[in-house]
Amino acid sequence: MAPKVLVSDKLSDTAVQIFRDRGIDVTFDPSIGKDKDKLAEVIDQYDGLAIRSATKVTPTLLEKAGRLKVIGRAGIGVDNVDIPAASKKGVIVMNTPFGNSITTAEHAISLMMAVARQIPEANASTHSGKWEKSRFMGVELTAKTLGVIGAGNIGSVVIDRARGLRMKVIAYDPFLTEERADQLGVRKVELDELLGAADFITLHVPLTDKTRNILSRENIAKLKPGVRVVNCARGGLVDEEALAEAIKEGRVAGAGFDVFAEEPATNSPLFGLENVVVTPHLGASTTEAQENVALQVAEQMSDYLLTGAVTNALNMPSVTAEEAKIMGPWLKLAEHLGAFCGQLTEEGIERITITYDGRAATMNTAALNISAIAGLMRSVNPDVNMVSAPILARDRGIEIATTTQDQTGVFEGYIKILVQTPTRERSIAGTVFSDGKPRFIQIKGINIDAEVGAHMLYTTNEDRAGVIGTLGQTLGQNGVNIANFTLGRSERGKQAIALLYLDEQPPQDVLGKLRDTGLFQQIRPLQFAVE
Repeated sequence: MAPKVLVSDKLSDTAVQIFRDRGIDVTFDPSIGKDKDKLAEVIDQYDGLAIRSATKVTPTLLEKAGRLKVIGRAGIGVDNVDIPAASKKGVIVMNTPFGNSITTAEHAISLMMAVARQIPEANASTHSGKWEKSRFMGVELTAKTLGVIGAGNIGSVVIDRARGLRMKVIAYDPFLTEERADQLGVRKVELDELLGAADFITLHVPLTDKTRNILSRENIAKLKPGVRVVNCARGGLVDEEALAEAIKEGRVAGAGFDVFAEEPATNSPLFGLENVVVTPHLGASTTEAQENVALQVAEQMSDYLLTGAVTNALNMPSVTAEEAKIMGPWLKLAEHLGAFCGQLTEEGIERITITYDGRAATMNTAALNISAIAGLMRSVNPDVNMVSAPILARDRGIEIATTTQDQTGVFEGYIKILVQTPTRERSIAGTVFSDGKPRFIQIKGINIDAEVGAHMLYTTNEDRAGVIGTLGQTLGQNGVNIANFTLGRSERGKQAIALLYLDEQPPQDVLGKLRDTGLFQQIRPLQFAVE
């Protein structure tokens, strides 16, 4: 059955057609996004929800979204989506961070020019029949220092445009490497240096706990006299009241704001001030940008629903369509390894260490990590998926560590999981053979070679004669057929293990008969999600 997607906000007809062309059953009804009761009534019919800003995705709505797998936001901001609640529900949240980059960057440059030359006020004056040429004395951008706070997608475009205007550009961004700074032609500085040196400041960071009020009253006091401040990023990055006071006192020469702490902004300390240019959150408001983000979100959601490719997700690692093809068997292997440990562990898990060797170490280990954690946590909650698993693990206080290493053995690559509880450690390793099938290759340090089946039986015993015969005979006499049988031991007379691939799950009474023999230290039926 084709996946179903609801488009509950206004998207272009071309974007809606993309869903249809990809074989998605799509419902396009922009009125639903504004009617929360209607949305709640129908949401359980859909695998995907495509939105802009009108639709509000709340925990209450998510509780009713029984089959929802992905939410796609056509745009950058996801303030209207409760991402933690979506993650706990196992729903991927995607946005389109690149579709608005040029448009928002151009708007920032436009505001910078408008403030530098007082264009809106000069325009209003001239329209009123005045000719106040001497009143509107501006400044050039050429040779001025532009301080860019945030050198990501949009900030880097602003830097490029500003350098074209022959501005000197400095940037504050904790994640900006020196190599990337050289590529951009920008000098990386600390925030205090930027505040004291910039003639113009433009902000291009998301609103987080670390960036909230990054231009606080304290930092505004550090600004170079005569500076002009532009914010096209997010409201809440600047203390608007403190900035308004600095403008009135003449310490700041002007400001251009497209975003505000409270939106829709009907009132702000910046309103009505001379040489303050304000616009109603127009950063993404161009025909090209609106079309781009709509097309992007349709492609991203279709890719995920049809191929499992994850692009621009906010609550799980991205996996490209090409990675999904190559990594598919390895993702399944990681899930099986996690499931093995989860089904054998009966006490609280304190730490999980995942080792990637050889080829596995070159892959998207973030995605492999989550697949392993999902497999493990399904022993606690069968409804866990790759989105919700890390949340469940974190809530249980499980520490997760990852290591990578060059090829160390005969296998081209392998994955090993070590699970630590208060009383013991358990480990299992696996690889993917050339046929694309995952295999278990080591349990508890004992080498084996076991194909993964839907129904398996794991036993441990002291290595001695007769155990294998008893195991096979007991199962056979009770109608349990063995598809594959793998053995291993640490050394003669010590620890031995058996991993059996069965045609069906063994009945409890048969397991009881095996236990009654007294030969086995552990007898554990296992189930794996195999295709």
